[in-house]
Amino acid sequence: MFMRIFSDIYDLQEHLNKLRKNGKSIGFVPTMGALHNGHISLIKSSITENDITVCSIFVNPTQFNNSADLQNYPRTMNADIELLDSINCDLVFTPTVEAMYPKPETEILFNFGTIEQVMEGKDRPGHFQGVGTIVKKLFDIVEPNNAYFGKKDYQQLLIIKELTRQYNLSPNIIGCEIIRENDGLAMSSRNTRLTKHQRDEAPFIRKTMLWAKENIENYSPNNLTKEVENRINSNSEMRITYFEISEANTLIKCENWESNTDYIGFIVVEMGDVRLIDNIELF
Repeated sequence: MFMRIFSDIYDLQEHLNKLRKNGKSIGFVPTMGALHNGHISLIKSSITENDITVCSIFVNPTQFNNSADLQNYPRTMNADIELLDSINCDLVFTPTVEAMYPKPETEILFNFGTIEQVMEGKDRPGHFQGVGTIVKKLFDIVEPNNAYFGKKDYQQLLIIKELTRQYNLSPNIIGCEIIRENDGLAMSSRNTRLTKHQRDEAPFIRKTMLWAKENIENYSPNNLTKEVENRINSNSEMRITYFEISEANTLIKCENWESNTDYIGFIVVEMGDVRLIDNIELF
C-alpha cells in the first residue's frame, strides 16, 4: 500500500470512513513537522498497534504565545513526507491554517484545572488553550482508535488525557518514552536551531537531571531545585527558566518527599533564543 497525502478535511474523512467500514483500526500521531526519531518512534508504535496510521503535519499558530517562536519554527514538509513514506506511514494530513480555523468560529475555552496553571501553562499563557483547540479539532476529524504522544511534553500529555476525558473523545491516549540522542539530549525539532557550540553543550541538561536523581536523598526538594538551577546557570550557554519537582499525576509541586508517590523533575532551559524542555522520573 502506498502512502496517501490529504490536505482537504472532507476527502480525508471520506477515506477514513471507508476504512472503518472495512473494520480497520486507526492510529494517529499529530505533529508540527520537522520530524525526528522521536516522532518516528511514535509512528512506528502506531503502525505496530493499528491497521492504519495517520500522521498530521500542522504548525498550530494558536499554541504559540511568542510570534517569533512561531515564525522561526522549522518547516521541512518535503523531507517529512519522504521520511514518512520510507517507514510505511499510511496517511498524511497536511491542512492549511484556513481549513483548521475557518471564520467565523466560536472559540472554546477549556478548563483543565491545576495541571494547566503550572510550569508551561504559567510560563506560556494561552499555550494549552491552543493545544486543546487543535487536538480536539484533529480528533474530531480523524476519530482515531489510538493517539500517540511523547512523554517529553509530559504536561501536554496530561492536558490531552483530561481533554479526552472531558469531551468523551474517541481515542485511547498512549504516552511514549522520550527518545534521546546518543549523548542524552532529548530529541526535539528545536535542536536544529542550536549553534554547533550550543549543541555540544546541550547534553549538560540531561547530565544535571541525572545528578539530581542520584542525589535525592541528600537534599530537600527545595534545595535540590536550587542546586539544579545553579548548576545549569553555571554553564555560560544556558539560562534556566525553571526546574520543578512535581507529583506525576497531578503536577502539584513537591514540598516534602512522600513515600509511595511518583515524582518527576521538569526542566526548561534557554540556549540563545532556543527553548529546550525535558523531564526525568525521580522516583
